[in-house]
Amino acid sequence: MAKAPHPAPPRPAAPAASPVRVAPAVAPRTKITEPSTGARNIVRALEEQGVDTIFGMPGGAILPTYDPLYDSTKLRHILVRHEQGAGHAATGYAAATGRVGVCMATSGPGATNLITPLADAHMDSVPLVAITGQVGASMIGTDAFQEADIVGATMPLTKHSFLVTDPDEIPARIAEAFHIASTGRPGPVLVDIAKSAQQATSDFVWPPRMDLPGYHPVTKPHARQVREAARLLATARRPVLYVGGGAVRANAARELAELVNLSGAAVVTTLMARGVVPDSHPQNLGMPGMHGTVPAVAALQKADLIVALGARFDDRVTGRLDSFAPRATIVHADIDPAEISKNRTADVPIVGDLKEVVTDLTVELRAAHAQHGQPDLEGWWQQLDELRHTYPLGWAPTEDGLMAPQHVISRLGEISGPESIYVSGVGQHQMWAAQFISYEHPRTWLNSGGLGTMGYAVPAAMGAKVGRPDATVWAIDGDGCFQMTNQELATCALEEIPIKVALINNSSLGMVRQWQTLFYEGRYSHTDLHTGHETKHIPDFVKLAEAYGCVGLRCTSTADVDATIKRAMEIDDQPVVVDFVVSRDAMVWPMVAAGVSNDDIQYARGITPAWDRDE
Repeated sequence: MAKAPHPAPPRPAAPAASPVRVAPAVAPRTKITEPSTGARNIVRALEEQGVDTIFGMPGGAILPTYDPLYDSTKLRHILVRHEQGAGHAATGYAAATGRVGVCMATSGPGATNLITPLADAHMDSVPLVAITGQVGASMIGTDAFQEADIVGATMPLTKHSFLVTDPDEIPARIAEAFHIASTGRPGPVLVDIAKSAQQATSDFVWPPRMDLPGYHPVTKPHARQVREAARLLATARRPVLYVGGGAVRANAARELAELVNLSGAAVVTTLMARGVVPDSHPQNLGMPGMHGTVPAVAALQKADLIVALGARFDDRVTGRLDSFAPRATIVHADIDPAEISKNRTADVPIVGDLKEVVTDLTVELRAAHAQHGQPDLEGWWQQLDELRHTYPLGWAPTEDGLMAPQHVISRLGEISGPESIYVSGVGQHQMWAAQFISYEHPRTWLNSGGLGTMGYAVPAAMGAKVGRPDATVWAIDGDGCFQMTNQELATCALEEIPIKVALINNSSLGMVRQWQTLFYEGRYSHTDLHTGHETKHIPDFVKLAEAYGCVGLRCTSTADVDATIKRAMEIDDQPVVVDFVVSRDAMVWPMVAAGVSNDDIQYARGITPAWDRDE
């Protein structure tokens, strides 16, 4: 066994602590018993949970709760313009802070408008509690006005959904909802409360007795499996740490930095994990997958060992699954046992909290190094460094001479800096924001990764700014996404939430158009939105921003990009919308087409990287 020190690139010092606000410790409290109502029980339970912000909209079935909420001095209620905005705002708040986000809506359409953000939070493991009003208990099942079976509808899309008809049960169900949402694999929980229960008299008793039989998330990993993973990591010749969003949710950045440095392994960070390992770290190869970097994709394909940490072998990462990483032994660590071997069979499964897994793995890796010596990774890094040198991320000038969206986003990241929070919509601008902004801290990159929800950016940025008021928060949105939820700019203006929106306006549904270019012979069926160059400009985004009480700016020239971004940065007391009117023909590269092997990644159109795939 080789004893020479492995030649991984120079390692930086451990990253500074994340700027994430840490929730204050909750001191033990004496038992509270107060005369109350069901509605007041909801408000008091939220107060006792330490909630400071609720995003919501009232309606008939939740109206009893809005009455005592009016008197609360601990809860800030932010009145959104659409329930979907409430859900995404709560998600953005949670993703930026690590705390549980809270949203509230009435029955029927109010509740069903929350389904998209609940599904979004479920896919991306975001802790969220949604409280909905339901029709009176005696009317449930009668097709009463604005009745919808929201518990049945959301059960597959949440960690759990409760229906409460007894006012005395409300404190316990809300306490259970917060416990479930924030422990194990984080996720959304819905509490649907009948109007009759809200109106009934009750006693508020706190803390309540929670009753969750069978819910016991495993956090401590099995020592023997961790030891075997360490042995494999110490003896592999082409190891890769495949880091997913679970590492962000587990707040494992500091522990992960120690493992990365000790192992000398190559690191890839998924779309959801951007920032959990600093982009400046020399072992970080960037993002793998459909629009990942060539070195990251190649590293996974050529690895002899993949240690997956809070990642789920998503199809956007693996490409055609049967050709993914054909020679790799798989170690898969995740808090959710259902993820283990779901898509790719794990040779070493590890169930546990990522922070504990990584901590234990680091300890065991030191012992494995003592036994087996440091692995010889010189040849591995020579291959990877050659790929990094040959296939860096970049873009070509646009053929129409108009602004390149990649340039706008790149300059935005450089001028605003790594301490800012960037929240994207879904589409081309999302991929460019993931590629061309350098992320140095966890929880500074928020997006809808699993569900791919257009319309996520503006309300999620609003929530992030509420949770992290001292941070500069940029929503990077497309003209298609923006038109789905931009009404929340009114909320931002009235509630004094000064987010900044960089609208990457290519006048089309850009990613769909890219696929039409590549796979449908340029037949652009219904993707032109008429918002950009030489169009009707409907809507005029500057006028729209001003109508919402925001500052509206427009930039159409590359020469004006820096000055426009700096002007937006100077405005701290109002939301700002910058309409960057860019070329519609820019495309996202590299690319692995859907259903294709990662071996067939294209660096640019018609250019396939040369590497020895049979090596």
